[in-house]
Amino acid sequence: MDIHGNESSAGTSQEPSNRRTIGDILKDIGSVLQQLIRSEVKLAKDEVLEAAREAKASAILYAIGGVLGIFGIGFLLLAVLFGLTLVLPAWLSALIVGVALLICAAIGIAQARRSLKSIHAPRKTIQTVKEDFQWMTEQLKP
Repeated sequence: MDIHGNESSAGTSQEPSNRRTIGDILKDIGSVLQQLIRSEVKLAKDEVLEAAREAKASAILYAIGGVLGIFGIGFLLLAVLFGLTLVLPAWLSALIVGVALLICAAIGIAQARRSLKSIHAPRKTIQTVKEDFQWMTEQLKP
């Protein structure tokens, strides 16, 4: 029976075709490429956000080190001032505090530098894009 309810002739049987049309193939390729691009963009976004979180922590350590360094310079200047105005006790105590703050600042800056060096390019995204490109080239081979 056809779609209008008429009986089809017994001699004409249609065989179902297993072959896909070029339009179907192109539509599938477009759909796969859309999904692929979306997943690659999401992966890149996730990796960039993680790198930004790591960079934020390093920036905070740099800021703390910088602030401590400024306080250290301030106390060293106080030590010079007290050294010129007083004989020993006041400037010596200010010098000790200033040197201690500079040591803390140096430690904070060293940690921040080490932390920033550990941040890398989005390796997962680069690897999956290479794999996807290789897969696409294999699919296009006859």
